[in-house]
Amino acid sequence: MARSKRFEALDARPVNQDGFVTEWPEVGMIAMENPGDPKPSIKIENGKIVELDGKKRADFDMIDTFIADYAIKLENAEAANALDSLEIARKLVDFNCPRSEVVKITTALTPAKLTEAISLLTVVEMMQAVNKLRAREMPANQCHVTNVKDNPVQIAADAAEAAVRGFAEQETTVGIVRYAPFNALSLMIGANVGRPGILTQCAVEEATELDLGMRGFTAYAETVSVYGTEPVFIDGDDTPWSKSFLASCYASRGLKMRFTSGTGSEVQMGYAEGKSMLYLEARCLYITKGAGSQGTQNGSVSCCGVPAAVPSGIRAMLAENLIAMALDLECASSNDQTFTHSDLRRVARSLMQFAPGTDFICSGYSATPNYDNMFAGSNWDADDYDDWNIIQRDLKIDGGLSPVTEEEVVAARNKAARVIQALFRELGLTEITDAEVEAATYARGSQDMPDRNVVEDLKAADAMLQRGVTSVDFVKALYRAGFEDVAQSIYSILMQRISADYLHTSAILTSDFKVVSAVNYPNDYHGPKTGYQISDERWAQIKNIRQAIDPATI
Repeated sequence: MARSKRFEALDARPVNQDGFVTEWPEVGMIAMENPGDPKPSIKIENGKIVELDGKKRADFDMIDTFIADYAIKLENAEAANALDSLEIARKLVDFNCPRSEVVKITTALTPAKLTEAISLLTVVEMMQAVNKLRAREMPANQCHVTNVKDNPVQIAADAAEAAVRGFAEQETTVGIVRYAPFNALSLMIGANVGRPGILTQCAVEEATELDLGMRGFTAYAETVSVYGTEPVFIDGDDTPWSKSFLASCYASRGLKMRFTSGTGSEVQMGYAEGKSMLYLEARCLYITKGAGSQGTQNGSVSCCGVPAAVPSGIRAMLAENLIAMALDLECASSNDQTFTHSDLRRVARSLMQFAPGTDFICSGYSATPNYDNMFAGSNWDADDYDDWNIIQRDLKIDGGLSPVTEEEVVAARNKAARVIQALFRELGLTEITDAEVEAATYARGSQDMPDRNVVEDLKAADAMLQRGVTSVDFVKALYRAGFEDVAQSIYSILMQRISADYLHTSAILTSDFKVVSAVNYPNDYHGPKTGYQISDERWAQIKNIRQAIDPATI
């Protein structure tokens, strides 16, 4: 049979390389509103929840027990849960109902009740609610800084460029686990060359990540994963209580941290128990709240392809971000995992967080070309910087980034490479050559970098840990090497860990090390011309893209 040439052309479009499936509610292959989701209910006796979403306490699993005991504010729980879900949904959207009023209700709801209310909203209504419920007044952005070679010189240079471009937080990971100390060190130093006050982390196995944090190689942690069903939690050898203990370990040493979760993880692991992805994610977020974590990285994250394959899946990612904010948590709203071959679809997926603004619009915009992204590829990467900046300019939106000149970037990359070269020399680590500094200054990615002696690097990284090196040694070495400004930046971040002000919800640091958080800069949006307004100075910065021509000169 002859084929329609129009359909032949459509079949060749990038979007049709994506995978799509029909819903299968019985195994949890459904984003929202699964008939198998529990009906909301709550019963409290003698100050204790004895019924939660249709379950009696005798039938609770460990997640139900944890949520009932720690995650729901009991003072007005019965009254809040007695409200009609449509009334709650309207309060979420209505800018005449202030955030403070909404949060009193939503933090007292059960997971099923909050999920039911948010499921009544369209994506436009959810975006309006996000605009109001974001914890910190102004949005920000976070990036990934990685490369396939774990090259510390490139990491330092890429981190410096990312800081100049506006990222408030930066995250790295490794291809080879034993490179973690070098990657963490290079990221922290490079980022604070670009702009003092950047918070950094290294995402690796939890014991190593905690060790690096205790030594001062990192300033925050993020990859503390929680799950929405008991079998998946147990499969990871964890419980809500063990995650709570880990969170307290970070907090006890002044390390900012947030949990990670996202729609789709449970069905991907085969233990969704016939519930919707969004309801199970709500349980994850209640665990996060009950454990005392100040925030969450959520929005499906690395499971993005699963909800994206089913109807309403992208809407469910926005809904889970909104649930996080309704529980008064910092929300790093993902947009970090590649999930589609379609440029149109990846922008549509991000616009719902980009337009209203979240605490961190991306929890991993790749600051490298995607071939260097060791987090399996990002929805946005270094080749998209101009697109992101121009979309900000088109819509008059602050997406956390700024246009920069080539000269600014080259200067920052060169300084970062020279600083890490000097620091490695002062600490007695492996040699960084002038040729590597030159390459990192102008490199697009690892394909432009010379190879290093991996065996010697790993020996040096191990020896550094065995010697008990900490970030205090970095400060001393930087002073000895003549980079007093960078030494002062690292020292100032360490001092923040003592004051612990940046453990408050949604905290970031300014270039002069002032804490900006939901405590001192709460989101007070209550209608037009309230909440975060782009200043004239910031708007002039966003407008000033390098491609714009002054018509007076033509």
